[in-house]
Amino acid sequence: MGYERRHWALAVAPLALALLATAGCDSTPTSDTGAKPRSTPSSSAAPAKKTPVARVCAEAPAGPEKAPAGAVTVDPKKVGDLTAKTKSSPAHTTFWLRPGTHRLDPDRYAQVIPKKGDRYIGAPGAVLDGRKKNQYAFGGTAHGVTLSHLTVQGFVAPPDEGVVNHDSADGWVIEHSTIQHNSGAGLMAGARQQVRANCLRDNGQYGMNAYKGSGRVTGLVVEGNEIVGNNTGDWERKRKGCGCTGGIKFWAVDGADVRGNWVHDNRGTGLWADTNNNDFRIEDNVLEDNDGAALIYETSYNAVIRNNTIRRNNWVEGRKAAKSGDTFPFATVYLSESGGEPRIKARTDKIDIYGNLLEDNWSGITLWENADRFCNSPANTSSGDCTLLVKKTKRCAEPAIGKAPLYADCRWKTQRVDIHDNRFVLDKSVVKCTVKCDRMAVLANYGTYPDWSPYQGEKVAEAITHKQENRWHDNVYRGPWKFVVQDQSKVIDFAQWKSQSFRQDKGSTLDPRAGG
Repeated sequence: MGYERRHWALAVAPLALALLATAGCDSTPTSDTGAKPRSTPSSSAAPAKKTPVARVCAEAPAGPEKAPAGAVTVDPKKVGDLTAKTKSSPAHTTFWLRPGTHRLDPDRYAQVIPKKGDRYIGAPGAVLDGRKKNQYAFGGTAHGVTLSHLTVQGFVAPPDEGVVNHDSADGWVIEHSTIQHNSGAGLMAGARQQVRANCLRDNGQYGMNAYKGSGRVTGLVVEGNEIVGNNTGDWERKRKGCGCTGGIKFWAVDGADVRGNWVHDNRGTGLWADTNNNDFRIEDNVLEDNDGAALIYETSYNAVIRNNTIRRNNWVEGRKAAKSGDTFPFATVYLSESGGEPRIKARTDKIDIYGNLLEDNWSGITLWENADRFCNSPANTSSGDCTLLVKKTKRCAEPAIGKAPLYADCRWKTQRVDIHDNRFVLDKSVVKCTVKCDRMAVLANYGTYPDWSPYQGEKVAEAITHKQENRWHDNVYRGPWKFVVQDQSKVIDFAQWKSQSFRQDKGSTLDPRAGG
């Protein structure tokens, strides 16, 4: 698993939202993350339809001042009161947490284990604090649990584990809550989970880790949240190439609506879908000032990415790669071995990217395939997984893999990607760069590994560039854009990009002047 991007890479181990400000305004974070404002985008570059910003962390609505009728009141002065009352109450109980700091028993594994349909509602100022002693806040497998108007902080979940809904139970609703300053992930996700109007802030690894140990996460809704400052532990440096961070990381999610979120100032990637995700709608989000890519869609299928405002992303990671001499087109929207597949049921049969504003990011959109990465290949960083078209990994072996249908079905292919009606704006004086920050790309590497691979040579590079229905058209470009085709050594201009050789960006325009 992980961010498989380098050409030489081999195997490596229904609520109202707080949408309060428009994208046309100065988007200086109002949360307490300490992030510094960067340049305010020019009004002429704003999309026709402004995307609202979910300023949840600074303006979260308070919970009820009095206990709802029939609720069990939880006393912050009694250590472990929440756990004890949950244990002694029947399913479908509502718990109202009084104002103040609530604590669990000091045992590291002490946690709240809800029953089916339980509801946890915080009064104004109600905080559940793990005090850097408890690993988990809410766990267990009960369905249909609701958590609202509560701050959860100070828990120390191990890497890759989460604090809220630790066991990825199904049907949970987490809303109007602040989940902050925890280790690991702020929360995990189960099937049919709704994550709405929350502040997911300054967690050690992820704001949310959408992963289920058994089965797939289906019907996930992530709406109107502010996701900021996550990966405080800088895990990509601790585990180089792990692909184990992000504002949100999605694994094997089948059906997700990710809309109206403000994803900003995360260390690393903003939103990252990795390994056999399918049927995503990523729309009306503001993705800005993340150190890495705004969005990675990796070894996954079928998505609509529309009407997002994406600006000032990838400055840290893109600049670092450029300084090291790396010529790979590190992108702000990065599709790696991901594409449309009509045989897999979804609301679309392609990856449709349209109506987005990308402004002053480090480069634009890269479509990539690693020729050496396929099911059952030692170069597959998702080594235990096969494509959604082949159930048994061992089938992808010689001689069968060299012929239909396995020749096609054993690969995650970047295909049927339609990039249209977007606005790409680049002012190098804003990004403070001279080279390698101005790329749009469709490419692969020269296949070499393993020695039994049927994808050796230029087969994959030729296919992704010319044969897999990857199209740019009807876009607007402002700034000195360049285009990378087939492999990273081939950098061409707009006229060549539109020529008979590549036939890209029909109906598009480019004004090389910066901004506007």
